[in-house]
Amino acid sequence: MNLDLWTFDVGVQAETPAAYADECIRRVEESWAGGADIVLFPEFCWVGLERFADKSRGLRGVSNLFWQELWPSIQSRLSQPDKAAVLGTAPFFDEATGLLMNRSPIVREGCALHQDKLHLTPWEDAFARGDTLRLWRFRDITIAVIICLDIEVPELPAQLRNRGVDLILVPSATETVLGVERVDRCASARAVELGCCVGVSHLVGRTESELIDENIGRTAFYTPSQSAFSQHERVNEGFVISAGFHRQRCVVDDAAIRQMRASTGETNPSLLGIRNRVTVLT
Repeated sequence: MNLDLWTFDVGVQAETPAAYADECIRRVEESWAGGADIVLFPEFCWVGLERFADKSRGLRGVSNLFWQELWPSIQSRLSQPDKAAVLGTAPFFDEATGLLMNRSPIVREGCALHQDKLHLTPWEDAFARGDTLRLWRFRDITIAVIICLDIEVPELPAQLRNRGVDLILVPSATETVLGVERVDRCASARAVELGCCVGVSHLVGRTESELIDENIGRTAFYTPSQSAFSQHERVNEGFVISAGFHRQRCVVDDAAIRQMRASTGETNPSLLGIRNRVTVLT
């Protein structure tokens, strides 16, 4: 399965909300037309709509602009058989609960899915944390979307042991190289400990937003360090950039994943399971 990872420049020039949305949509379509099956965009890429939203409503205005005005047409336009896209994240205001979530909109063969961020940074104080990690299937691949800081929390991937996760997609937004390193180094660790592929897309660019005023990042792709992947490039990281759109094509080799999981004759932490508990003495 072919995966395209994109950086997204949140400061991209656009005269209208629809024009801003088109900067994302047309790149998804470009990837699909070029042979990609699934596409990943970064965290908070839709907060760039803040310039068009009702300023008095803050991020709730961005939520209304994206989910109420843009999302129906985006979903319709990106409804294609055998194609999927994880469109970064956008603020989502839940009228029923009064909570604002950092939510990832997902389109899978025309079906709309979502994933909420589960752990929040100190500057995400306007948001509430989600409480559910959703696994979903696409082309016989089991996928989890784990948003930015969530990939750095080891308790979360530990709960994914023995769940058959083949691919983790990480939309991320960071303003320093240290943030980029934290996300990417932990993403690499998850590939090893869970025996899966992990793709990361970082936000880049500048915009007039308190939440995402400056951003740097890259794309990165990791596979397990097992014999089934010995002929693969197991660590593939782009250059850290501060602006622009960059695409990285990756291959999720499901046959290699199945071969790895069937092989019990080599050291493989992903096959140990959570039952191997130890006692910690202090």
